[in-house]
Amino acid sequence: MNSWDAGLAGLLVGTIGVSLLSNGLVLLCLLHSADIRRQAPALFTLNLTCGNLLCTVVNMPLTLAGVVAQRQPAGDRLCRLAAFLDTFLAANSMLSMAALSIDRWVAVVFPLSYRAKMRLRDAAFMVAYTWLHALIFPATALALSWLGFHQLYASCTLCSRRPEERLRFAVFTSAFHALSFLLSFIVLCFTYLKVLKVARFHCKRIDVITMQTLVLLVDIHPSVRERCLEEQKRRRQRATKKISTFIGTFLVCFAPYVITRLVELFSTAPIGSHWGVLSKCLAYSKAASDPFVYSLLRHQYRRSCKELLNRIFHRRSIHSRSVGLTGDSHSHNILPVSE
Repeated sequence: MNSWDAGLAGLLVGTIGVSLLSNGLVLLCLLHSADIRRQAPALFTLNLTCGNLLCTVVNMPLTLAGVVAQRQPAGDRLCRLAAFLDTFLAANSMLSMAALSIDRWVAVVFPLSYRAKMRLRDAAFMVAYTWLHALIFPATALALSWLGFHQLYASCTLCSRRPEERLRFAVFTSAFHALSFLLSFIVLCFTYLKVLKVARFHCKRIDVITMQTLVLLVDIHPSVRERCLEEQKRRRQRATKKISTFIGTFLVCFAPYVITRLVELFSTAPIGSHWGVLSKCLAYSKAASDPFVYSLLRHQYRRSCKELLNRIFHRRSIHSRSVGLTGDSHSHNILPVSE
């Protein structure tokens, strides 16, 4: 194994570790906080988190074994199952992000009717559609024997070894990426740009009120005025940064892999195996970044994490105190022997 393979293996190991810890922490927050579970986005987050964990436990280790061994890491049946999961979980992850963006769009653009438009029942229906949509393609690929080990990506995924089926497989793969990656990207852009438009409108209104207040307050200290202007600037940038993060992580993680798959099918130019594995690693890295992008950096999840940590440390402190008291009682019961 050369240095490139060792680096890719190390990247996969790091991705597996971060993904397990971060997605596991999101699940703990969902189990701990009833306030989070009562909200409709919790279903989308739960669906995304469970899919990420399943990908981390099944697909990533097999790809790691494929990179290390430079061959198919498991038997044909297990590899087909892993390829089925890889195709399903990739589509499910993209569509779950689109569902979360729709939820944010409804919450920001229609705040007064949000509770009526986005109930738990509506969220469950969207998750069910996401599963059905994501299951169609791997089920079709399984029926057509288009699942197996792909050497270019060192992973069990969509592949076809019969040259006479190249055109059909290319059409199928293009349709899969168009109805998963491209569709989700269009939904993300539409919804988040609408959210950004509303956020900027509210920022302008707040800026007008702030400037009017600063004009009226003639005796205000210059440092207070500067802080108000700085907060005004940060407020304008906050929404843009968040939306750029949502769309940017989606593109950076998924676009290289999707483009590589399409170039592989429609071009005769050779693709380096290291780039193929790297593009697959980037797609896997979305499972590690999703908990931070969509959950752990939000106020409710941070508060839930603090409550969990406080509970753990409180129990440990109680246990240590009880052990100390028990030791003291034993030491008092032992009398010194007189000579």
